[in-house]
Amino acid sequence: MRPGIIATLLVSTVIVVLNETIMVVALPHVMVDLAISASAGQWLTTAYMLTMAVLIPTSGFVLQRWSAQAVFGGALGVFTLGTLLAAVAPGFPLLLVARVVQAAGASMMGPLLMSTVLRTATPGQRGRQLGTVAIVMAVAPALGPVVSGLLLQFVSWRSMFLLVLPVTVAALVLGLIRLAGADQAQHRRLDVVSVALSIPGFGCLVLGLNRLAESGESGVPAQGLLALGIGVVCLAGFFARQVRLQDSRNPLLDLRVLGYASYRWSIGVLLLAMMVNFGVVLLTPLFLQNVRGLDPMTTGLVMLGGGVLSGVVGRVSGRLCDRYGPRWLMTPGAAILTLATFTFGLSISQGPVWLLAVQYALIVGLGMGLIATPALTNGTNPLEPQLYPHGIAFVSTFQQVAGAAGNAFLVTVMTVYAGSAAGAHQGDAAGIRASMWVAAGIALIALVLSLFVRRGAAAGQPLVSHPLHHIVTEENSPS
Repeated sequence: MRPGIIATLLVSTVIVVLNETIMVVALPHVMVDLAISASAGQWLTTAYMLTMAVLIPTSGFVLQRWSAQAVFGGALGVFTLGTLLAAVAPGFPLLLVARVVQAAGASMMGPLLMSTVLRTATPGQRGRQLGTVAIVMAVAPALGPVVSGLLLQFVSWRSMFLLVLPVTVAALVLGLIRLAGADQAQHRRLDVVSVALSIPGFGCLVLGLNRLAESGESGVPAQGLLALGIGVVCLAGFFARQVRLQDSRNPLLDLRVLGYASYRWSIGVLLLAMMVNFGVVLLTPLFLQNVRGLDPMTTGLVMLGGGVLSGVVGRVSGRLCDRYGPRWLMTPGAAILTLATFTFGLSISQGPVWLLAVQYALIVGLGMGLIATPALTNGTNPLEPQLYPHGIAFVSTFQQVAGAAGNAFLVTVMTVYAGSAAGAHQGDAAGIRASMWVAAGIALIALVLSLFVRRGAAAGQPLVSHPLHHIVTEENSPS
């Protein structure tokens, strides 16, 4: 594959991530400009999230069925169209449609980038390459809200979408040129039944979890429980369907990736860590502003260091993983995640702001940085090339689920403990402290599981048949 392709995909994905932060920061301005309620405005982010949740599981099939150039052109082209619609939308309905269109394009960009890295990098260099991706993908969303907040002081939210359009179009043209002939499409037949089960399965599961997270003191919403029930039933049928399709080698999501022990253990630790990470990222601005009384800009600056540190550590840990294996990085990372989250809860009410910034950076930056890149590197190393898209699709899909589950669980804990304390201020502090300690418990489980992670054998090493459904597993080498 010609040089510059990874750089082009990386820049294009960063544009997508930065464009997403525009709506997150601009939402209060949009609500005032379009005269919509907070609940209606929330759908601008919920619709984006749900579209991502239902389309990412199909990315494994899409990346095999069509060439990288076709997927890139379709994904970034659709995202560009959505951005244009968002900029010119006269009212809420078209803006909501624009968000869905944006998410449809964005859903394929991350899997395309990651699967391309896996195809082009040798197992001995994969950690370094994924580390390079990590530093950019961590810094971009960390800087995005700060930059967007500053720009919104001078231009309208519509102008911000228009400003990124020329850059997006330029990236689209350049990517189409560089990706020409980069790979070949494979003949794959789409299983309509799998799609029909996947869309309500993942969509309802993530929607239900988010409804639980948003319920607060109003109690558990019936629609949230109903969505969860529908999601669980549909996903049970979906996974049963994928197992039956293994023999035909035509599943929508190839579950043979779970036959690799290093993939199961590494991604399991990563998903638990993601539950903690998403929960901490959600709750931190709440207590910084509601309990500590900080303004939004100061809150953003307190949280900025965590994102930047995550990228830097991810780059270094990728190189170290190539050389020394994953366990010597993931286990210390999980230990840091556990201790920092627990002490974060202790500092909620009285700790100085600089200490909170340091603890947040230890959680989101150092702890997650030591886990994420080594876990993804070690988990995907033993996969056969035809399984790369499915390995990325699986972890990308369940990152969404883990994030929604972590948010729902920790917000529920916060609500229960906040209601048992006297006074609103004390209640908020008690609730967030309890949720941080529960998050530390989840991190502790990740720490225990990290002890079982072994360095995965590179693809091509001898494989033995799994006793069930022809799923394969590798003989792991010691780390």
